Amino acid sequence: MGKLRLFFAKEGRAVYISHLDLLRTFQRVFIRQGLVLRHSQGFHPHPILSFALPLSVGQASVCEILDFEVDADLDGAGLVPGLNRFMPEGVRALDCRVPVLPVRELAALRCRVELIYDGGVLAGAAEEVRDLLLGESVVIQKRTKRKAMADVDIRPLLHSLALSEEPGALVLEAVVSAQNPGLNPALLAGAVELRRPHLRPDFVQIRRLEVLDGTGGVFR
Repeated sequence: MGKLRLFFAKEGRAVYISHLDLLRTFQRVFIRQGLVLRHSQGFHPHPILSFALPLSVGQASVCEILDFEVDADLDGAGLVPGLNRFMPEGVRALDCRVPVLPVRELAALRCRVELIYDGGVLAGAAEEVRDLLLGESVVIQKRTKRKAMADVDIRPLLHSLALSEEPGALVLEAVVSAQNPGLNPALLAGAVELRRPHLRPDFVQIRRLEVLDGTGGVFR
């Protein structure tokens, strides 16, 4: 039996596929590829596979991770082309290999957040947003596990930030904490909307670019 780690992209219309539907999609893809997944024990066995950091609906990514176990001694080499034959539009396998690090050592995400303005970016917006997000604290309201709203300072979870302007958009390139606790990049846009309402974007696009370990290296 082998443990494998699949790296994949989720883009285009596929960003609207829910977590559970994506899980079912991969189960079907593995079956069509001829992979026999290892199942849990007990009265209701289920395939052993899990996403490292489930992606929010509406966000794109080129660095998603799915860990799974198969009833064969495989190292993942050569599986990617076969898997991509059965993938839905917007989902694309990038690499498959034996895991190097446990998921608990996944420390950070590098991401791109686009604040899009139909009327163009206001003069001085980049400086305002930079000063806000890199200030001493950035307190926003966030829903807790008990579904209540609470004030949370997200500043300690933002490791680095670079801003640039593109036609009609303010682009944030950020490295944020991935887990324990993690920071959803959407909360960076949420902080702008809450604390600088005159800079509220008309639309927000979020894309995960890379997953990092505790040393800042690419997580594998």
